[in-house]
Amino acid sequence: MIFSSLVFLCIFLPGTFLLHSAIPNLRVRNALLIAASLFFYAYGEPVYILLLLASVLLNYLAVLLMKGRRKRLMLVLAVLINLGILFTFKYLGFLVGSLNDLFGTDLTVPDIRLPIGISFFTFQALSYVIDVYRGEADVEKNPFRVLLYISFFPQLIAGPIVRFRDIAAQLRDRVVRIDEAALGFRRFLFGLAKKVLIANTMAVAVDAIFESDPGNVNLLTAWIGAVAFLLQIYFDFSGYSDMAIGMGRMFGFHFRENFDFPYAATSIREFWRRWHISLSTWFREYVYIPLGGNRKGKLRTALNKLIVFFLCGLWHGARWTYVLWGLFHGAFSFLEEFVPGLRRLPKVLGHIYAMLFVTVGFVIFRADTVGEAFGMIGKMFGGYDFGARAMSLALQQLTPFFLVMLAAGILLAGPAERIVKKLRGEQNFADFGVVSDGTATEAEAGEKVQGQSVILQTLLYFAAFLLLLWCLLRLSGGAYNPFIYFRF
Repeated sequence: MIFSSLVFLCIFLPGTFLLHSAIPNLRVRNALLIAASLFFYAYGEPVYILLLLASVLLNYLAVLLMKGRRKRLMLVLAVLINLGILFTFKYLGFLVGSLNDLFGTDLTVPDIRLPIGISFFTFQALSYVIDVYRGEADVEKNPFRVLLYISFFPQLIAGPIVRFRDIAAQLRDRVVRIDEAALGFRRFLFGLAKKVLIANTMAVAVDAIFESDPGNVNLLTAWIGAVAFLLQIYFDFSGYSDMAIGMGRMFGFHFRENFDFPYAATSIREFWRRWHISLSTWFREYVYIPLGGNRKGKLRTALNKLIVFFLCGLWHGARWTYVLWGLFHGAFSFLEEFVPGLRRLPKVLGHIYAMLFVTVGFVIFRADTVGEAFGMIGKMFGGYDFGARAMSLALQQLTPFFLVMLAAGILLAGPAERIVKKLRGEQNFADFGVVSDGTATEAEAGEKVQGQSVILQTLLYFAAFLLLLWCLLRLSGGAYNPFIYFRF
């Protein structure tokens, strides 16, 4: 278990930031961030800090030894060992259990506790090794910079996945200005509000519906659960990304955006250009393009996409529902490759098409089993029981606060993109905390802030402060609700 939310907000983060600000020397600042990151990760699970350190040492040495004739050999060894570690801790039990179910065997299923964030820090480590091998990043001879890159606490356990070449220069030289830190803290607070106010509220309804007896679920209840989870996972994960990007900026690091209004997409392909950008970019650069990308004909392109989506689903966890979710999106990507009309629908129809299947896909993602997923989807389109028992569960979820957060979530997940851009007359509004453009860095966004209205900026900071107070009240009176992506 990591820090409680209140301890993190009131002690760990402000304490680390104040110490970092008081230290003028960059090496000492980096040392402080390493110590803070390791302490953050080790809290509650100290044994897995050894795994993290072993991963860092392995990849650091692999890159140092990547010379001459053994260059390719070291790459292969590093990739195999990294994936071997990930497989052992995340997928071995799943594989053994699946073999038992398939062949009726009685093999002992290893009970291995999943290290938090192992998928994220393993992919970052692989990115470093592969980029150096390709000549796209320089060899880092200082092991502490590699350690900080892989273990930096803001994005260690749930991303975004940061490529080494994007922050290598910042590890060696960076300046933290008061205005930059303030914007970062504001971004952090807006992300916190996404999680605490919207995602956690949606989670209550989602858990109640998905864990209920199927006989109590009808069409209305199923759609409430599906839409609530659609908002929960977006505001949960994009909220964490906002928090990570904001915290990084507080310490002088500028991470790329991870979300770009995915629910405004008009096709599945566009959805994936906007959703979890760091992961889709990773798979494109390190799997899809090496497989041949779109250079070997439409059929091979479609096959490559199916492979990538299968791996993307599997990356999320050792469960068949994740695999099916990945293949579900891969199938629609396949269709859009061969049926161009799906990509050329009128905007309104395209948006309805995309959101309908994204919603159905997330029902598969949320369900514990494939059977449960199909049962819930069946209720969404055929649950016509509107008796008292069936309606009771639906009406229990429609509390005033849920309805307010539902409306806020729908607005901020899509329509607010146009509203905010018209209001502020810009193309990049990452600093508002609810939007991102997927390409511009925080530094570029910061340059645009300089010319903005002082009144508008003051109002945004005031709103952020009020949201902080509101979040603290909610956190002090509620149960701990971890981020969804902590499990991956």
